[in-house]
Amino acid sequence: VQLQASGGGLVQAGGSLRLSCAASGRTFSSYTMSWFRQAPGKEREFVASITGSGGSTYYADSVKGRFTISRDNAKNTVYLQMNSLKPEDTAVYYCAAGRGTLNVVTIAAIYDYWGQGTLVTVSS
Repeated sequence: VQLQASGGGLVQAGGSLRLSCAASGRTFSSYTMSWFRQAPGKEREFVASITGSGGSTYYADSVKGRFTISRDNAKNTVYLQMNSLKPEDTAVYYCAAGRGTLNVVTIAAIYDYWGQGTLVTVSS
């Protein structure tokens, strides 16, 4: 599986962006898909996750109510809709594919594949 993230950019605080992550391969729907982010000088942190069927989602407390993760298995794509963006959301955002259940999705080590990252910059 190869992952290609896109959609990052510069946005003012309070604005919105939608990230996309396109996957290759015919087993996309069997993977839990997640977004992580890494700000300058900080460790990579979990943002959001969605199960293979799209039936369950899980969010970091810092983004709950502002971000929405979704997927379209027919298009092999996962999305992250980001609203009410804050300067502290500035980071490189990575998509990841793994076979873990929701109770372990915050752990980066369980993921088999990672995208290259897309930069989101939120100005104040």
